Parts: sequence; C-alpha cells; structure tokens
Amino acid sequence: MNIFIEENRMKKNNNIVVKDSSVSTIEEDNELFISLTDMARNKNPEEPKDVVKNWMRSRTTIEFLGIWEQLNNADFKGVEFDSLLFEAGSNSFTLSPTKWIELTDAKGIVTKRGKNGGTYAHQDIALEFASWISAEFKIYLLKEFKRLKQEEFDTKQLEWNLTRTLAKVNYHIHTDAIKENLIPKNIERSSFVYADEADLLNVALFGTTAKNWREENSDKKGNIRDYATMEQLVVLSNMESMNAELIKTGIEPPERMERLNKMAISQMKVLIENTSMNKLK
Repeated sequence: MNIFIEENRMKKNNNIVVKDSSVSTIEEDNELFISLTDMARNKNPEEPKDVVKNWMRSRTTIEFLGIWEQLNNADFKGVEFDSLLFEAGSNSFTLSPTKWIELTDAKGIVTKRGKNGGTYAHQDIALEFASWISAEFKIYLLKEFKRLKQEEFDTKQLEWNLTRTLAKVNYHIHTDAIKENLIPKNIERSSFVYADEADLLNVALFGTTAKNWREENSDKKGNIRDYATMEQLVVLSNMESMNAELIKTGIEPPERMERLNKMAISQMKVLIENTSMNKLK
C-alpha cells in the first residue's frame, strides 16, 4: 500500500504562523491538514520527527486517533488498532506515523515526501497534538485557525455574491426579451408573464415553482434563488441568456422548457464533475 499521499490529491496552502513558527498546511479532499512536523520544531528544532513519535507512544493519543478514525474512516482496521492500543504505554512501545498508516489504513494522518515534506494531520488531530506540545501553543494555533476559516468564508461569500450579481445582470437581458416579444401592448397585469417565464427557468433548473418553494420553505427568508448553489447560479445565468434568444426566435414555452431542462442537466453535470469548479467550494 502506498502510504504517501499523491500530489494531485492535495492542494498546498499558504503557511500559517504560530508563535513565530511557520507551519505549512495542505488541503486534501476539501479538508485542512496541518503539519505536525512544523509544529514539533517548536519543541525540538533538531529532531521534530522524534517529537511526533513520542506523542504517538501515549495510550491517550492512540485512543484519540482510533476514535477519530472510527468516526471518519470506513476503511479503518479496528482489529489492528486494538492490538496497538493494547501495547500502547509500555516502555517498549514505539509507533511512527508511517507505521500507524500502514497497519490501520488511517486517513487522519498523512505523510509527504520531498520539499515541505513531513507528517500532516487533519485539523482535529493537529489541535490535539498542539495541546500536547503546550496549552499556550494550542491557543495560538486556534487563533490562527479561526483567522484562516474567516478568510475562507469571506472568499466564498465574495465568489457567491459575484455569481449572484451576474445572474441578476443577465435577468435584465432576459426580462427585456420577454417585454419585446411576449407582452402585448397595453395589457394589464403583465407581471404574470414575467412570473411565468421566471418559473419556467425555476422548474427547468430547480424542479419547482417559486410559489411551491415558498410554501415548502415558509421558515426561510428570500426566494429559491437566494438558496441556490454556486453551480446552479452559473447555470441559471446561462439559461437566462439562452431563453432570451429562444424567445426572440418565437419558440413556444413547452419546447423552451424542454431545451432549457436538457441544458440545465448537461451543464450541472459538467460543473459538479469539473475539478476546477470544486476548488471554488
């Protein structure tokens, strides 16, 4: 079994600074992993790997790692874990990250070769390791971790707002096409035509009308589009432009619904499966 994580499964992040120490992070399967090796240098700059091994000798550590894996890893080898737990704490017991991964198929700790190599752990485990180093170190790490999460939230919020704005801009193009091609002059309550066209898009993309969504989600504020995913908003923006062109050519609503629904299915599949789009999440 290859116990070293593949380069294409992870994304290198900017280093964080904990008590004037630079600590590298990686992102694997959309989860943050923090370098135990870098944190260990705060305790032993010369042999940080020995610090990690000493931490893993403790029965308390093995219990914690085992519980984490049981909760988060369906492939975790419980029998092998029980054997390690039985031995943990004895004077002769030793355990390295490599051996732990190899014996139990653990996923909470990973090792990396080459530049910036070393041992990385899921953020939950990294915080436990930081606490073992010192309570002060854990507090500094928590503070930096919260800052990272806030930056991540702000970035995602900006991306969502930009996409939502794009959808709104295209909506004006869409409604102009309706006004010019579908609404007879001097007709009363023309807003019903707008609503029908908006719901045509809603049904094609979301599978429900705005009214039905509000009735089923009476506890929520706003409308169905305010709760759309980034991928849905991208597709919605494209659908609005496409529907405007279909309206200009005189295509009737039933046929437009069919075309737009096929378009929505096709584009959603592409966006969900597209790796670069996933990185925006």
